[in-house]
Amino acid sequence: MEYSPTTIRNLLKKKEDNELVVGITAYNYSIARIADEIGIDWILVGDSVGMCEMGYPTTIPVTMEDMLTFTKGVVRGATKTPVIADMPFLSFQTSPEEAIKNAGKFMQLGASGVKLEGAKNIRNIEAIIHAGIPVMGHIGLNPQYYFQTGGYRVTGKKKKEWEETIQSAKILENCGVFSIILESIVPELTREIRREISIPVYGIGAGKDVDGQILVVNDVLGLSFGFKPKFAKQYANLEKIIHNALSQYKKEVEEGKFPDSEHTY
Repeated sequence: MEYSPTTIRNLLKKKEDNELVVGITAYNYSIARIADEIGIDWILVGDSVGMCEMGYPTTIPVTMEDMLTFTKGVVRGATKTPVIADMPFLSFQTSPEEAIKNAGKFMQLGASGVKLEGAKNIRNIEAIIHAGIPVMGHIGLNPQYYFQTGGYRVTGKKKKEWEETIQSAKILENCGVFSIILESIVPELTREIRREISIPVYGIGAGKDVDGQILVVNDVLGLSFGFKPKFAKQYANLEKIIHNALSQYKKEVEEGKFPDSEHTY
């Protein structure tokens, strides 16, 4: 398979050209390969893998080793599409040196950049950028701050949250991030943030006034096992399809119908 390293330049050009960007959060080679083939603009290897694929109740237990393993598969599947890797809890918050070291591990696998939550570790974020690593910011709902904020909630319903959120976006832009994800933010605040900064903003549950959208592939495909965020649109029901397929396979083996002559050497 031919591999050609990709960058985030095309994402920035799309904002210049007023074109909406399509992103997807994915965790494996198969999905990455399909996303790559159809021309998805960028892929995020999210630490949401902890909840979607590992069965954790939050993203906090996800380790660097976990993220590196899943990133390897996605990078191999995406030969044209920029891959951004999520830096998990405590992988960038402790010191600039540790932050650079961990971010560099993703780049050495073939990622085009890393994503970090919040705007509270600016010295470390700047260190990563100064090391030559593209960084995407993330404000609004920050799952890694689940216990500090008391759960998952929408940002901006209270006006007092607006100034802090806008300031977070400005701080991230000033320290050099190339774009920001806005998660679970009321549309009115999203519009204000986009007016205040010049870099691209991508929304997940943040309304339409953004430079692009991103959804988790499990939500898109109907593999969320009952949990469905309000902002996520389900385009298929793979849970039902897989359930039926495995049930039929089980039934045919138990009844001695599989393998038949067609499926025997």
